[in-house]
Amino acid sequence: MTLRPLHDRVLVRIIEEKETIRGGIIIPDTAKEKPQQAEVIAVGKGKMLESGERTPIALKAGERILFGKYSGSEIKVDGEEYLILREDEILGVFS
Repeated sequence: MTLRPLHDRVLVRIIEEKETIRGGIIIPDTAKEKPQQAEVIAVGKGKMLESGERTPIALKAGERILFGKYSGSEIKVDGEEYLILREDEILGVFS
């Protein structure tokens, strides 16, 4: 199944950081910080303006992005977890 986001939304897959154990202390999942990096999977066609024109999204599939900690909506498709963000919730693009 494929999912195409609408308007100015972006579908991303969260990039989990590798777990490092320092001094033999294991940090439980509930105490870890939420990852803030993701890979763009799909983008919508852009925001519709009142004039009827669309503003294209400045992202494309495959790019790595940085987003706010509590941004977006988590979804699960075919057993895989994704996040849907608005374009304005994205803080930057890694180059």
